[in-house]
Amino acid sequence: MSAASIATPPQNGANGKLSAHEKKWIVYDVGNSAFVLLSTAVIPIYAKSLMPADGNIVSAWGYAQTIASLVIALLMPVLGSIADVQGMKIKFFLGFFGTGVVMCCAMALPLTWLPFLIVYVLATIGLNGSLTFYDSMLIDTTTNERMDKVSSHGYGWGYVGSTVPFIVCIALIFGGPALFGWSTVACTRASFVITAVWWVAFTIPLITSYRQVHYRATRDHAREAIRGTFRELGSTFGKIVKNKPLWMFMVAFFFYIDAVNTVISMSTSYGTQLGIDSTQLVVALLVTQFVAFPCAILYGRLAGRFGCKPMITVAVAAYMGIVFFATFFLKSALEFWILAILVGMFQGGIQALSRSYYGKIIPKEHANEYYGFYDIFGKTASILGTFLVATTTSLTGNASLGVLSIAILLVVALVFLFLQKDPTKA
Repeated sequence: MSAASIATPPQNGANGKLSAHEKKWIVYDVGNSAFVLLSTAVIPIYAKSLMPADGNIVSAWGYAQTIASLVIALLMPVLGSIADVQGMKIKFFLGFFGTGVVMCCAMALPLTWLPFLIVYVLATIGLNGSLTFYDSMLIDTTTNERMDKVSSHGYGWGYVGSTVPFIVCIALIFGGPALFGWSTVACTRASFVITAVWWVAFTIPLITSYRQVHYRATRDHAREAIRGTFRELGSTFGKIVKNKPLWMFMVAFFFYIDAVNTVISMSTSYGTQLGIDSTQLVVALLVTQFVAFPCAILYGRLAGRFGCKPMITVAVAAYMGIVFFATFFLKSALEFWILAILVGMFQGGIQALSRSYYGKIIPKEHANEYYGFYDIFGKTASILGTFLVATTTSLTGNASLGVLSIAILLVVALVFLFLQKDPTKA
């Protein structure tokens, strides 16, 4: 297939003001992040309340997350290849976004625990599927020199924006029974609908303004795209293997994003294991969101000055320090708050710059296909770290050593980052 593209709309300089198109792309992070935050703090607790007394929410929740991650990891390269055809990206985005929103509302139905988890898995697949296409829209929204800034603003505003519906939902869950006479269960179900409405409201600007700039042209879009999908996938994988700077970064990304995801997903359970009050844990989670907002944006500016890859490397080294702190110094609520602040300082930056750096070093006309492989590395990476922590903890009987095992992933990532030649500096 031949490659085709149209000129990117004129942009301001690397540090100039955000354009209207950039702002409309950014606000989708504000919309979808509300569901992400609710999934972290509220949905697991609600799912546990639906289970029988002897039910194990940890294993059930782990299986649900694993299934959702594997489905996306398997689907995205194939669908991404098709979506690289002109006009297809927005269609796939709408399909996954719509699925996520509808399933988010469906969680408010009076379901038993297993149907609820199934609906949650479908909602998560909708969310993560939409994010793959959303990430690839970055290359159509801005220029290479502005990607760090725009991506960082997306994560930054997503973090702080998600706290608005979350605070409303938490206030409703705790205060609704007294104010409105609703049960706690009814208030929790209402929070799912509130989150879905927020998600839709902040998606409308993107879907009404987005135009696909980089694409593969075919005479018969759907039929030609589907027929050539697996051929294109094989070709893309071969190109990745031959592109040493690209595959070395993807390997580094696999290990360090696994460590980042593991720190995020295991911090609350680790804090609970140490006996820290659940209210302190939830408030600390909110603190992380607020700290991540300015730090993610600052990280984008620093990347413009010092380079994207050096700032990613700094963040990986910082996470090494975070792991050591959690292992040797985390004993009380005060240290957990410090941990939350440290995570917030680097979490948004490393996620944002990884997205923009990858967008700079891949062929633009095959962006969805390449982001499909990026998604495989990101989603499957969510499994290795938690398994490593759980196994180490089980073998040693020491949760602190389990947390320390995350450092192995970061060391491997640093090795590949140091060995990789940065193609953006060529």
